[in-house]
Amino acid sequence: MILDWKLGGVLLGLVFFAAVVLVKPIGVSTQFVILDGIVADAVSSELVTETDTGFTSTNAYLAKSKGKYAKAIANPVSYGFIFVLAMALGGFLSARVRGGADKAELSVPAIWRVNFGDGKAKRYAVAFLGGFIVLYGARLAGGCTSGHMMSGIMQTSLSGYIFALGAFAAAIPTARLVYKKEV
Repeated sequence: MILDWKLGGVLLGLVFFAAVVLVKPIGVSTQFVILDGIVADAVSSELVTETDTGFTSTNAYLAKSKGKYAKAIANPVSYGFIFVLAMALGGFLSARVRGGADKAELSVPAIWRVNFGDGKAKRYAVAFLGGFIVLYGARLAGGCTSGHMMSGIMQTSLSGYIFALGAFAAAIPTARLVYKKEV
């Protein structure tokens, strides 16, 4: 089953609206920092400590914002963390529900196959590297595409529109350069 893009857009808009009304605007890159902190704190229990005034960390990045990140590491069950886990689960379930089509078609898109072959390992390696670069850039910028562009535009934030313009100005020529052969 393939969801029509118009219906998908409306559903995505409703989810974003519900998120803002019920909790807060959507953004997820910070939760990867929190996950890293949880793992690091399990290795070194002195990374995050509770003080009389709240939480702090031996890591300056985690201690900033009055220990907001350190507190999130100490108490990881939150809306944002559950949202990130739900995204991964949702992606997995979506892939399963879409079953019935050619499995190779689902895991290796036709445009990738035409340009780079059928190998899944290369595709997964490039996807991981691309995701890592985007996440690294998102943390340098203090947010991610879902926070800056999606939630920002939804709230009519000028910075959201500027980010979207910059993202597409970079993505379109990059895609044309990488995917020289069309399907």
